[in-house]
Amino acid sequence: MSLESSSPGGRLSVWSRGWVWWLPFAAVGLDLISEAAVGGREPASFLLTGVPPLTAATRGPRGTALSVVVCLGLQMLMAWRRPGHFDEQHHVALYMATFLIGVVSVLLSVQRERAQRHLIRANSVAEALQRTLLRPVPPRIGHVRAAAYYTAGEGGTLVGGDLFDVCETPFGVRAIIGDVRGKGLNAVQAVAAVLAGFRVSAHEWKDLPLLTDRLELSIDRNVARTAVGDPELFVTALVLELAQDTVRIMDRGHPPPIAVGPQGARILATAPALPLGLKELSPVPGLTTTLHRLQPGEVLVLYTDGISEARNSDGDFYPVLERLTEHFCGTQRTDPETVVAFLKTDTRNWSATSEGDDQAVLAMALV
Repeated sequence: MSLESSSPGGRLSVWSRGWVWWLPFAAVGLDLISEAAVGGREPASFLLTGVPPLTAATRGPRGTALSVVVCLGLQMLMAWRRPGHFDEQHHVALYMATFLIGVVSVLLSVQRERAQRHLIRANSVAEALQRTLLRPVPPRIGHVRAAAYYTAGEGGTLVGGDLFDVCETPFGVRAIIGDVRGKGLNAVQAVAAVLAGFRVSAHEWKDLPLLTDRLELSIDRNVARTAVGDPELFVTALVLELAQDTVRIMDRGHPPPIAVGPQGARILATAPALPLGLKELSPVPGLTTTLHRLQPGEVLVLYTDGISEARNSDGDFYPVLERLTEHFCGTQRTDPETVVAFLKTDTRNWSATSEGDDQAVLAMALV
């Protein structure tokens, strides 16, 4: 969320408001041009009745009230220039109509500013919630460089059902990326439960399977999965541990990570288990981790299905592995920031629509 166009007082600057801001001036100018064109033979001042509503769309009550006074003054001046017209019945009716429309416009301006203040407060709360749940990833955590990208798929929202985090622990740098089934409040609650559990348990549990069990317990205790909630709620996730030149992976039903380097991109095989929240359905006890060695210069890329399932105009899914290989194969140097920036731009260009599923990318490289 960005409020870059807002001034400290919560009002947009003159130039950032766009063409709508200039409409009242255009309407007054059009009226004056029309009045000059007809040479006073026909009244053109009725066009000024539309100025107060246009003003109310971009200005406050004082500015709107000033536009009412200006319009009434111009109407009276135009009528006064034509002998006998100032107090004619249709001119008096025009003055009254402009005044009444102006009063309503001032009230609309008050309501618009009230709604704008409420929206700014709501966006500020949503931004604070996003920063609390999805903390900005620092460029370096211990012996790991990192970068991340997140966008909510539902337009106008800041928080969705994707999650990620990175932290340094006594066992090495650990990371998580996940995707909650569904959207809305239940998804946000699940994101909060998983991230809260990870930020505590990642420092306490040496084994990744036990760590993911704690995350599952956090979901069970903090997220409603009853008839009033979502009985089918679950979270796909990858939990990783980077130590020296290796990465250990616990896969809970999430797309596997990709290692990107000068030789291209390769998928790191995992041993998938059921997603978090569905452990009771697993017929086999115990979970398996996989261990991989990262080559010098390789960047580990984690992503959610909002990336891999982005569709182009032909309905084709975004080919993550192929696009990363094509772009980075043969390059002298890769880094997390470059990989994240590429995926962000490339998936946006690939997608046929501007809105879709939530998207999250987390890239890491050993220093």
